[in-house]
Amino acid sequence: MAGKQNRIQEINTAMAGAGFWDNQDRAQEMVTELRRLNLTTKPLSELLSQADDLEVLIEFAEEDDSGESERELASTAESLEKQLAEVELKAMMANPEDACGAYISVQAGEGGTDASDWAEMLLRMYIRWAEQKGYKTELLDRSDAEEAGIRNATIAIRGDYIYGYLRSEIGNHRLIRISPFDSAGRRQTSFAAVDVVPELDDNFEIDIDFERDVREDTYRASGAGGQHVNKTDSAIRLTHLPTGVVVQCQNERSQHKNRASARKMLTAKLYQIEQEKRDAELAAKRGQKSKIGFGGETIRHYVLHPEQYVKDTRSSLKTGNPTVVLDGDIDQFLEAFLRWSIGR
Repeated sequence: MAGKQNRIQEINTAMAGAGFWDNQDRAQEMVTELRRLNLTTKPLSELLSQADDLEVLIEFAEEDDSGESERELASTAESLEKQLAEVELKAMMANPEDACGAYISVQAGEGGTDASDWAEMLLRMYIRWAEQKGYKTELLDRSDAEEAGIRNATIAIRGDYIYGYLRSEIGNHRLIRISPFDSAGRRQTSFAAVDVVPELDDNFEIDIDFERDVREDTYRASGAGGQHVNKTDSAIRLTHLPTGVVVQCQNERSQHKNRASARKMLTAKLYQIEQEKRDAELAAKRGQKSKIGFGGETIRHYVLHPEQYVKDTRSSLKTGNPTVVLDGDIDQFLEAFLRWSIGR
């Protein structure tokens, strides 16, 4: 904490000095660093300040027979408890990329039309979660299935600590329900895979040779995005040849903007791959099993028939109201994963 406070003071002093903005790139890096430092230190400072206020209220409550100070004390203590829980969760998101926004990709898996419909249900769940939090979302790519739902889609959710919270969603999501697409009304199991990648700013460096190592394909966009996207080959698909990683963007009318967005997505994905390699190496040294990423293990079950529940396979958290979860109320699962990942 003291080291971060000292660094904040250093940056504030530099920003107040003459010529700070002469080097635009360096200045922007320091502004971004300051913002990240404040994200972690400000809540803790506020918490310590409120703890001091709590001591004063305790003294007042001991001398006040009216009960008013005691009620204020109870209210302040409840607020302090919520803030403490928030600070604890932020402390669990210690990696630099955790504070970033995120790209969320959803892909239909096994289960035919039901799987395509399930993929769209999951996409809606994340969009509703973002809306409830007041975060901005942007649809970057969408491929509709033939009968219903989507083959795959990618959205960006922008705000503080989006990746830190949503990285728990990486993996397979399994749905069990009576299929609305089966005339016999049989029960159907379907899967959709979710991938989450941090939306990195310029402070994260990864070396990519776009001329040599990246193949670019253009194509005519389709699906959600307006009629204008179908008139020109404005959509961009980038393939990183050494790794086989593919990203695509079709939401903009401009091919140039789609290319810029696709390059950001590719950079973020390759950064994530490097981080996962380091995590796997560290886990191997500790004799642990590293996490399985996109399309790997089934991380959560959503059961709509015959019972009704949602259960996470890692934290073992189970809730009996899947409708609310599918409407975006997933905080309990995100927080349970963070606490589980620290304790394992």
